Parts: sequence; C-alpha cells; structure tokens
Amino acid sequence: MSDNPSTIARIAELNDLARTAMGLASRVFLTPGICALPPIDQSAIRERVETFNDFTPDNDPYGERDFGAFDYAGHRIFWKIDYYAKNDLTEGSAHPEDPAQTTRLLTILLAEEY
Repeated sequence: MSDNPSTIARIAELNDLARTAMGLASRVFLTPGICALPPIDQSAIRERVETFNDFTPDNDPYGERDFGAFDYAGHRIFWKIDYYAKNDLTEGSAHPEDPAQTTRLLTILLAEEY
C-alpha cells in the first residue's frame, strides 16, 4: 500500500487490466466452490468480475481496485487480487506498481470459502 497518488493510480490500472484480461495480465485461480458450479455459471461469474466497476470507499478504501463482491444465482461471490514477487509466488511483491517485478493472482471464490 502506497500513499503516492500516482503509484496508487498505476496499481489500480494494472488491477483493472488483471481483471479484464484474465490469464494474460494475471494468473487466475478459481476455488473449488466456483469450480463445482456448472460451466455456464462459471463463465457468467468471470464475466461479472471482468466488468465489475462498483468500487466505493467501503469496498476499495485504498483505491487499488483489488477486491469486489456481488451476488450471483443465490451465491455471494468475492474476487480479490494479490501481488507476488515475479515468478516466485511465495512472497509479496514490494512493488505492485511494477509489472516487471509483480505477478498478479486473481482469485474468484464463494464468500463462504473466504
């Protein structure tokens, strides 16, 4: 987390790209609960994550656009983006604003799996 507005804006931009270009700008992990849903529901949920834009101070207090929640077919869905050291995925990235140093992991899960 940074206090620098330009760094926060860059992180938010990269997080938006991670959501809208799943698998290209981020790694994607679907939890067992999501994977247990029918493929058509999984696809619809992924689309909702890709198009999510309901960011508020309550769900995005740091302005990084790294978390969202919505309801789908009776389920509460969460998605979140974590920042890891490039190609390591065992330690957090010290510079999430730098894609050369950071791998983004986008996780999509049922709220009860959190």
